[in-house]
Amino acid sequence: MKDRKEEGLKGLGGRTVYSEAYNPGVLEAFENMNPDNDYWVRFNCPEFTALCPITGQPDFAEIRISYIPDVKMVESKSLKLYLHSFRNCGSFHEDCVNTIMKDLIKLMDPKYIEVTGLFVPRGGISIYPYANYGRPGTKWEALAVKRLEEHE
Repeated sequence: MKDRKEEGLKGLGGRTVYSEAYNPGVLEAFENMNPDNDYWVRFNCPEFTALCPITGQPDFAEIRISYIPDVKMVESKSLKLYLHSFRNCGSFHEDCVNTIMKDLIKLMDPKYIEVTGLFVPRGGISIYPYANYGRPGTKWEALAVKRLEEHE
C-alpha cells in the first residue's frame, strides 16, 4: 500500500489552518488504488455554512457529495478545509452546490459526481439544490441525465 505522504499531500497530518475566504486551492487529490472498480464514495458535511450575498446572514446546510472516482480521489481533510472556506463567502444556495461540484470535477475528473445541499429553512422555505455530472461520451453521461430526470 502506498504511503499518502509520498503523493505530496500537504494538509494530511499537519496543523489545521482554516481559510477566511473561499479557497479551492486547499483541495488535494490522491491516486485511486482501485481504478478498475466502479464504486461510490460519499461525503456528508452536516455543518456547512455560507453567507447570504444579499443580507449577510448565515445559511446552514448539510452538503452531500457522491462520486464514482476514476484515477484521482479527493483527500477528506482537504475537502473539510475547502467546505469551511465558504463560511464567510456570500453565495446563493444553488451557486454553492454548483461551485463545489465544478471544483471537484476540476480536481479529480471523476466518472460521475453529484452534490446536494440540504439548506435549513429561512423565512419558512427550505432549498435543496442538486447538481450532477457524468463524463461526456460515456455511460456516466447517461447516468447523469437519468438521475437528474428522476430527481425529486
